[in-house]
Amino acid sequence: MINNDVLKKLRYILDYNDSKMIETFSNGGRQVSRELVSQWLKKDDHEDYKLCSDEELATFLNGLIINKRGKVEGSVPVAEKKMTNNLTLKKLKIAFELKGEEIIEILDLADFRVGKHELSAFFRKFGHKNYRECKSQILRNFLMGLQLRERKKADE
Repeated sequence: MINNDVLKKLRYILDYNDSKMIETFSNGGRQVSRELVSQWLKKDDHEDYKLCSDEELATFLNGLIINKRGKVEGSVPVAEKKMTNNLTLKKLKIAFELKGEEIIEILDLADFRVGKHELSAFFRKFGHKNYRECKSQILRNFLMGLQLRERKKADE
């Protein structure tokens, strides 16, 4: 899945404004400008559109974990240089403090069915015999379900 799409979706799910996006990046250990955030959030056919790198997405997700769960004393998480859908899903699981059953329920909200064993395979270490790559469709459906869940909470 394209990093910019993940950023856009999370911004909408969390109802973050530019300042909150900048603060989240800062919590992850990276200073970004409002202009750069705006460029990442533009449509991909816009002339000012700029791709969000793996390291920048990792920084945002690390900052999101800090926003949601609090900062661990004395350490700033190091952003990964290479992001995968599996790692994105894992970081979102941590940020939203989700258990396997909750992730299955979130995917159900998006009318996407996944079994417990299949889900656990996404969180295995690469190279493990039961490791399974998280396809973009699964991450996209997870974000859709998360949107339905979180926006419903906000409306209540």
